[in-house]
Amino acid sequence: MRLVGTTATFTIGELARRTGLPVKTIRFYSDEGLLPPTDRTDAGYRLYDAAAMARLELVRTLRELGLGLADVSAALTQSATVGELATRHVEALDEQIRRLRLRRAVLRAVAKRNSELEEVNLMNRLASMSDEERKRLVDEFWDEMVAGLDIDQEFYRRMRSGKPELPDDPSPEQLEAWIEFAELVQDPDFRALIRRMSETQAQQIKDGEFEHPAEAWRTHWNEWMVRAQEAVDAGESPTSETGQTLAAEIATASARPDQDAAAAEFRRELADRFAASGDARAERYWQLLATINDWPPVPTTQPAVGFMIAALRG
Repeated sequence: MRLVGTTATFTIGELARRTGLPVKTIRFYSDEGLLPPTDRTDAGYRLYDAAAMARLELVRTLRELGLGLADVSAALTQSATVGELATRHVEALDEQIRRLRLRRAVLRAVAKRNSELEEVNLMNRLASMSDEERKRLVDEFWDEMVAGLDIDQEFYRRMRSGKPELPDDPSPEQLEAWIEFAELVQDPDFRALIRRMSETQAQQIKDGEFEHPAEAWRTHWNEWMVRAQEAVDAGESPTSETGQTLAAEIATASARPDQDAAAAEFRRELADRFAASGDARAERYWQLLATINDWPPVPTTQPAVGFMIAALRG
């Protein structure tokens, strides 16, 4: 320690011992202009006073918080307040934490699935997508599914309302569900399936054959599903009295006044509609969304739908 006038000063070595920072680090900060020397010795060695020591402690604190040299310099010169810099840095840290959590989730999923290199790259790319990119993927999917078609707008509004919102710290199951979901909506076969369903609906609307069955299904679908599942659980055959009673009720509720609900041809056509709308891949779409968004699980309806289809064809 030396005295300049009445002010105590310290060499870099003394400053290092008092602060615990390496000499190399202090010299670097000084060279970068963050810690200008208070004075110099006759031999040209840098000297620092108590104010410089306090400044060094501030620099260390800001650097430990992750601020870059430019931000530290801005804080010291007061071209930006510490509060403003902290706010910007918190936002950057939040984004960094989000990406680290996603990376951790990817690695957990990779370990669980024992993925190959190509799949790892795909998983990482899909996991790194932002919420907006995920939502845009869904919007673009449904835009293509209904482009140029006169369809039931309310029905498709419900279909496209569910958007994947992966949490900042997803579980391996949520990440795997998102990856499968993204692969599904980009799969040409699945897109062709949904497009055919949309075209069928548009044709039914054009022919005046859509509104009545659609309304009947909205009104009675849950009840039919419960009864069909109960029959499946009880081991009943679709051709049993229970199955045929259910088939008759479905046909009667779905038929227009000019259609014969008891006709085998009408019931087969109705069964074909059930089969088209009850495809397992369409159901999987909603099951994956439920996992991604932490909604209540979507149980499979395939056994119940299969029972109703068989009953109508029986």
